[in-house]
Amino acid sequence: MTKAIRIHRTGGPEVMAWEDVEVGAPGTGEVRLKQTAIGLNYIDIYHRSGVYKTPLPMCLGLEAAGVVEELGDGVSELRVGDRVCYGTGPLGAYSEARVMPAEKLLKTPAGIDDKQAAAIMLQGMTAQYLIRHTFRVEPGMTVLFHAAAGGVGTIACQWLKHLGATVIGTVGSAEKAELAKANGCDHTINYTTENFVERVAEITGGAGVPVVYDAVGLATWEGSLDCLARRGMMVIFGNASGMVPSIDPMVLNQKGGLYLTRPSIVHYTATRDELVGTANELFEVIGTGAVKIAARQTYALKDAAQAHRDLERRKTTGSTVLLA
Repeated sequence: MTKAIRIHRTGGPEVMAWEDVEVGAPGTGEVRLKQTAIGLNYIDIYHRSGVYKTPLPMCLGLEAAGVVEELGDGVSELRVGDRVCYGTGPLGAYSEARVMPAEKLLKTPAGIDDKQAAAIMLQGMTAQYLIRHTFRVEPGMTVLFHAAAGGVGTIACQWLKHLGATVIGTVGSAEKAELAKANGCDHTINYTTENFVERVAEITGGAGVPVVYDAVGLATWEGSLDCLARRGMMVIFGNASGMVPSIDPMVLNQKGGLYLTRPSIVHYTATRDELVGTANELFEVIGTGAVKIAARQTYALKDAAQAHRDLERRKTTGSTVLLA
């Protein structure tokens, strides 16, 4: 019998149960996967805690890598034995095996192992849409990236440096500052000991930055707006510290005609062509060596609750993978 992590009610990590599940055979347009590595992401906490509402009971997780075990009717681009990965769901990745829509799967490049694949798909494609589409960063720009030592941050900061940007990254400890510097940050700000608004002003000579990328949310929201240059863009793509408050549009006017957006990966990978294009650009930048990614922490899938505790307590850095 296949084992999976499921929840029957929302709440803390204690609601996660290691259970037997029936996987079944793939239907039309589907494949059955034996999963080897599953990516841990902060969105998993939002689903588990009920911040993002989903039907219960449910199996958590949106990202994994594995091997095709069985093909359903109508699947022509994959073969049994193919190594594949995915990063945009559907929910259900915290399982030893599962049935997946073939259109959501990507062939894992030969130079990327399963642990790497599980560590890069959701976070790497998030970095891609943020810096290449939501706000397209060009050489010579200076950008502020919060949580620079996190999963998305370590990927995005390397990529930004490769693009020729000057990268300012906020972190929560001296150890994380060193990691951020090693992954492309020109300037690091420890927001537990420094005022990041004042430091950004100092670094930019008072000009501010054209874009702020923020997955922290409530704790950095107001300060981030004050870091922006005239007509700058505030990009909120997460809310690890809590949801940001409602905003009067006149505030954006008063602070310099600012732009505000709250994107999600589903807005950039809604079609097969978009998904493939996003993933291919990620695979390409990894293949050149400009972005290097490895799982910095691994846990057994059955220990996913402890992985959630460590992520929420900010004990992890970079990407974390659950091994099935």
